[in-house]
Amino acid sequence: QVQLVESGGGLVQPGGSLRLSCVASGTQRMFIINTMGWYRQAPGKQRELVAAITSGGSTNYADSVKGRFTISRDNAKNTAYLQMNSLKPEDTAVYYCNAPVLILGVGEYDSWGQGTQVTVSS
Repeated sequence: QVQLVESGGGLVQPGGSLRLSCVASGTQRMFIINTMGWYRQAPGKQRELVAAITSGGSTNYADSVKGRFTISRDNAKNTAYLQMNSLKPEDTAVYYCNAPVLILGVGEYDSWGQGTQVTVSS
C-alpha cells in the first residue's frame, strides 16, 4: 500500500560521507506518517535504531552517531534523509528506513524499506 524506498548507500573510505534518502510512496489518496526513522543492521548483529525524526522536527540519535549523523525530512515529499559524516568502519551495515504509516480508511502499520548497503572501508 505504502512503500518505503531507500537510496544513497555505497562504498566510502573512513572519514567520508554519504547521504541516504527514504521516500514513502503509495497509491492511496491520503496517508500520514508522523515519525520516520533509520535503523541499521550489521552482519551478526541486531538491528538498531540510528536516528528518528517526527513531522514536527524533533530528533533522536543513537549515542554512537551523535555529532556525525543528521536526520532530516521533507514532509511535502514524504522523504527522510540521513546525512552521515565522519564515517567509521563500524558504521558498515544495511540501513533501513522505518515509519508507522496511517492509511485513512485502513489503519496504521509499521512499514520497512528493503535497505541500502553502506560499507566503510579503506
